[in-house]
Parts: sequence; C-alpha cells; structure tokens
Amino acid sequence: MLPRHPKTPCAAYSARLLRSTDLRWPRRLVVAATILGLVAVACSGGGGTQASSTSTSSGTSTSGSTTAPTAATDPPKKIDTIPGMPGVSNPNNLYSDAGAGKMSSAVDGALSRIYVPNRVSNDVSVIDPATMQVVNTFKVGLNPQHIVPSWDLKTLWVTNNAEGRTDGTLTPIDPKTGEPRGPAIAVDDPYNMYFTPDGKSAIVVAEARKRLDFLDPQTMQHQTSVDVPDCAGVNHADFSIDGKFAIFTCEFQGSLVKVDIVNHTVMGYLTLSGGTSAMPQDIRVSPDGSTFYVAEMMRGGVYTIDPYSFTETGFIPTGTGTHGLYPNRDGTKLYVTNRGQDHVGNNTRNGPGSVSVIDFATKAVVVTWDIPGGGSPDMGNVSADGSTLWLSGRYDDVVYAINTINGAVTKIPVGTEPHGLAVWPQPGRYSLGHTGNMR
Repeated sequence: MLPRHPKTPCAAYSARLLRSTDLRWPRRLVVAATILGLVAVACSGGGGTQASSTSTSSGTSTSGSTTAPTAATDPPKKIDTIPGMPGVSNPNNLYSDAGAGKMSSAVDGALSRIYVPNRVSNDVSVIDPATMQVVNTFKVGLNPQHIVPSWDLKTLWVTNNAEGRTDGTLTPIDPKTGEPRGPAIAVDDPYNMYFTPDGKSAIVVAEARKRLDFLDPQTMQHQTSVDVPDCAGVNHADFSIDGKFAIFTCEFQGSLVKVDIVNHTVMGYLTLSGGTSAMPQDIRVSPDGSTFYVAEMMRGGVYTIDPYSFTETGFIPTGTGTHGLYPNRDGTKLYVTNRGQDHVGNNTRNGPGSVSVIDFATKAVVVTWDIPGGGSPDMGNVSADGSTLWLSGRYDDVVYAINTINGAVTKIPVGTEPHGLAVWPQPGRYSLGHTGNMR
C-alpha cells in the first residue's frame, strides 16, 4: 500500500491459487487535481494518501495477423465517428453527455436502484439508495458476474457465465419494475458484455473461449465472432473516442488486445511491462480520448496507454489489488478501486481495501480513501448526481456506498461474493455496456 500521511489543515493541504471462491475456472487452468480537488477532499475530512508520481515505462507491442497498429500518436483533432454512432458533443470530454442530471427520456420511469450480482449465491440483490436497504432479491443463472445496461438504456442484462460449463445465460431485467423480464437467453460463456458505439451489436466477452461474440443487441442472436487467441482471460474493454476500435484486457496473459470494431479484426497485442505475471483488470479511456487507463491487480496501480501508437506510456501506483475504474460525473477524476489483496487465492475478509482518486489532467493520485475496518472494493459505478460511489465488496459480502466528497463509507450486506453491480438509472445518451460505460 502507499504510505499513509496524517490529515493536514486546509491551508497546508494545498501543497491476487486454486481454492479461492474468487477464481473463475480459467484461473485454475492458468495458475499464475488539481489543488481544488485536494482542498475539497481534505476539508471534508476524508483523509487519505497523497501521491503524485507517474513512472514511464514501455511494453511490447505486436501486430495481429490482419491489421497493423495505427501509426499516429495523437488523437484525431476532428472526431469522425463510425456510421450510426452518436456524435461526440465535446471532443475534450467524451463523458460530457453523462454529466450529473443529464438523463435520457429512455430512462423515464426507471426505478432508482442498485443491482448487485452475487456470483456464488447465484442471485441479484436490489438496493434502494434512498434507504440504503436491500428491497428485493431474485435468483438468476449460474455465476452472475455483471449487470450490464443495454445500448438503448431499456434493459439491464445479468451476465451468468456458468463457470466451467456450457449453460451460460443472460437474464433481462426491466428497470421500471426492478424484476426479471421474460426468460433468460442461452449464451455461451457471457463473462462480460459490451455494445458497439453504433448500437448494432452486443459484444459478449467469452473469457474462457478467448473469443468476442457479436450478437443482435435485442434478440442476442449470433452475428459474428472475433477470436483473440493470444488474449487469455479477455474480460474488460473500452472504446476509442471515435468508436473505431476497442482495447480489451487479457487478465491471464499480462497484455492487451486492440480490436477493429468496424471490420471485426484484431489490430494488435501489447504486452505490459509487468510481463506475464501482470493481471490487467478494468480499462477506461480519458475524457479527450488520448489515453487509456488500465488497472493492474498484481502491481497495484494503473498503466497509461497511448491507444493510437498502442504503447505503454506510464504507471501510476494506487494501492493493493487495483481493479475497477470509474470516471466522476464531470470527467475530471477517475475513481480507482483497490481490492486490498494482490493475490488470487485464499482471499480473506477485511483486507486493506481502498479507493484512490486520479486527476485526469495531471495523471496523479490526489487522495486515497481507506475502507474503515478493511474491505474489498471491486466494481460498481457512480450515482446519477455524482455524490456516491457504489461498489461491491467482493470478499466481504457487502456493498459500499462511498461519499465522493469525504470518502465516508456505508456498508450494506448482500449475497455471497458480489461482483459487477450497476447503478440505475444513469445519465447519458447510450451505454457501451459493462456496469454502465455511458456516453
């Protein structure tokens, strides 16, 4: 963990194997700020760790068998998006349409709820954020991993990947009732799911198969597939600002894969400087599209990646077991979850979990909030108004509601091993999937 510093007055504040319930079956096979930001957090009594250094390092990039990586090192000056993708309103902040209160009419009537997939108890806990209480629990398929908002914002999909089996399913939830809507749909190994920026396809991340399955976003009928043979543990992704490509993390190979979304081809692979022992997790693009941030659980920090030259440009230490990445509502900060355990077996409760806050402008950590009494913050999202960061406590069977001003934490008991929870409704015009990558 980063060294802890005592709180300072406002005036001075200006300066993760084989036996863990966390393991998905492939792991058993692959054993291996600004000053205002500082002052606001300090004055609110959040307390935490201050860190500002970003080390520079280089990974190894290899081209795929189809398309060579792009040569340009700068993001495009004019955002020429793929056909059918909504335009980028603000090239300096692709998150601008997902700002606080910018709700689409498509979410009218949706209940304000937190949907929590519990991987081991095979159910979903539903929390009312107004009361901080679980108001419903319903059974879903085997091993629910994530709750994924659809591109059109009208359905929440539970990805039940049925680890080590072939009977994976997607369970649709009606956001207006908070209950499952219709029968589950059989889908092979849906560990995670995304949507192409033009809304024409859902992308099921078949982690165990090393494959990306493009499906009809309404019926979930197969369209095409992209094999990623050199991406063991493919699981998380984000998209370029123009929607032309996506970068996926390869958790069990210490690397990334870049995929052409229009032509359905692999553009290249990038081995991270942490090597094969690295375990990249979540990934998010910067507001201006120039940098991708990659959480790295084993090394305890975040890589920065130039998506155009497809090279590693730096590393930001955050905390032990770095996992999830979530931009705040104004697109100036990135919340980074540190699960508190940098190993992947025999995980225990009440580890030294924390949340670090990175300033996008400086690529530096401005504060780190510890989970009181320990914990394991994993995945989630930010409330519609930006005031609360909702996260699953993976090894502690709780959900954390974290005040984004001062880091104060409320813990809510849920099912066994909560994973990728979704906060709904969310601001934004459309969803790119995961737990709510909104644009």
